[in-house]
Amino acid sequence: RDKFVRGKISSWNVSLQQLLPANHSLTLGYVANRQNDMTRNLNENYGQLGGGTASQPYRELTTAAINVQGPYGRVDYDSFQASVNKRMSGGLQYTAAYTFAKAIDWWAGTIPQPEFRHLNKGDQANSNPHLFNTSVIYSLPFGNGQKFLNDAGALSHIAGGWQVNAFFTARSGTPFTVTSSAASLNAGTGTPQMADLVNEDVEILGGLSPYFDVTAFRPVTAVRFGTAGFNTLRGPGVANLDLSVFRTFALGGARTLQLRVEALNATNTPHFSNPASNVSNLQLNPDGSVRSLNGFGVITSTERRGRQYDEREFRLGLRMTF
Repeated sequence: RDKFVRGKISSWNVSLQQLLPANHSLTLGYVANRQNDMTRNLNENYGQLGGGTASQPYRELTTAAINVQGPYGRVDYDSFQASVNKRMSGGLQYTAAYTFAKAIDWWAGTIPQPEFRHLNKGDQANSNPHLFNTSVIYSLPFGNGQKFLNDAGALSHIAGGWQVNAFFTARSGTPFTVTSSAASLNAGTGTPQMADLVNEDVEILGGLSPYFDVTAFRPVTAVRFGTAGFNTLRGPGVANLDLSVFRTFALGGARTLQLRVEALNATNTPHFSNPASNVSNLQLNPDGSVRSLNGFGVITSTERRGRQYDEREFRLGLRMTF
């Protein structure tokens, strides 16, 4: 019996850090890794193009896909990263970070036929070429020991102890594949089909129905794979702002009570999922104009990012330390 081949991940990075005035620091870096022989599923019960289920090797047992894990995966990742940090001073602390990255997955698709596996290469699922994050903590300059309202009066007690926090993130959309019916491919179960790309400059319209120019693709009606490639389009990007306000009360000694009010997705901005992407659903008129999208290119849902709904969400909390 053959030995199981374990994958290997090689990673490296180089960075340069520079101290800047006013408690700031700048970091620039190159971060990369190579993932080789990673475990992936491969359908061993694939048929030949045009051969149908009759060409599947295990058809007498089943015509369903038979997935076997093996060292087929490979991912190449390269990125440039930059960040600016300000240490806490004057009640203010913040971090801003930007990453520009490219992640190529040699198994982005799932074509099992050995002579066509090179077509699986594409952008890695869930990869983001552009990612920006910033977080801010600001202790308001009011109350005892602060710049303003620092007497012992009632107004000082009311205005003191407040802290405002913000976290903002923005990223590119995730990639998706424009697919087509595999009927003409006729390669049995478990072989995917891509659409044909008829206009390489695919316009991203940005709307919900449709999100992109649907006429840039056509269904495949011959015994061959489509030309669109895997993960060649990206869905809507995401921009999100979370805000919170903390109020700390001194209870004597080391004891404090902190009231927290948080607003997740404070702007109540929807974050849309990728559109439906099967071009075979598209219906055209004889002149090539769109008669019915029939769902193709249409966005019908939002990202929930760990929460039940994609909407503004308030949270209240108390934290006691002693």
